[in-house]
Amino acid sequence: MRTPSLNALRMFDAAARHLNFRLAAEELNLTQGAVAQQVRHLEAELGLKLFDRKARGLALTAIGRTYHAPVHRALAMIEEATEKLHPQSTQLVLSVTPSFAAKWLVPRLGAFEKAHPGIDIQTVASEGLSNFQSDGVDLAIRQGHPPFGEDVLAVLLAPLELCAVCSPALGEEIGHIEHLKDFAGHRLIQDSHNLWDRLLEETAPGAPFGKVQFNQSALAMDAAANGQGIALVPRLLADADISQKKLTVLWRDTAQNQPGYYIVYPNQDKQKPARQIMIDWFLSQVSPSVGAL
Repeated sequence: MRTPSLNALRMFDAAARHLNFRLAAEELNLTQGAVAQQVRHLEAELGLKLFDRKARGLALTAIGRTYHAPVHRALAMIEEATEKLHPQSTQLVLSVTPSFAAKWLVPRLGAFEKAHPGIDIQTVASEGLSNFQSDGVDLAIRQGHPPFGEDVLAVLLAPLELCAVCSPALGEEIGHIEHLKDFAGHRLIQDSHNLWDRLLEETAPGAPFGKVQFNQSALAMDAAANGQGIALVPRLLADADISQKKLTVLWRDTAQNQPGYYIVYPNQDKQKPARQIMIDWFLSQVSPSVGAL
């Protein structure tokens, strides 16, 4: 069988990542009809159905999922090999919150820079939202629910999965926590997201709770590790301290449809290979079950 054209495979890859012909067309700076037509031609050429067309988008068939994984890797390898032909560095401006930078990004950034020496990362740590046009930001990591604004694309990095954590010594003293009301009487550590207030208002209104406030999740986690109380923080930020036994988990939020950490970027200037390399790297650092939206 003749190998499909690279152009058709790029369109298939974009449609498979977004599960939407319109979003794929926006990424590739083409019309929706052109992308849909190329994908139909690819299916006809292969003699296989790659997508199920649905009212609100697409779904990969089992064959489509199997085919997409190696196609995506191959395209990424081609882009990376092409970039290596030009030894000059490519700069990416990355906007993240200070706590995400301290607890998740910085410990991993050296490995990224070693794997991709031609990409220079400029990290801007700020709680404020980025303006991709005026701030010159290429990529941002933000917490919440999409959509995050017009002309912006978002890929789920990890669900929030809030965890109540404390030092191992305090954890042994407190023992098992089954219900949120069981936190009454314990010192709770809260950050600027006010997650304890939101959670307790919904589940244990009126119950007496003592809280201490910090403006960043990283500070709340450090205070918890030092035995000063119980912090409520995203699992993604706490994983390293938990694995190193600096923190222990007393309770996990298992609610459905939680907010999450999203990789956010403008849907203009979409053909920037370095940005796609970093998006793929971010996703490789978390559970493979996490998908793109």
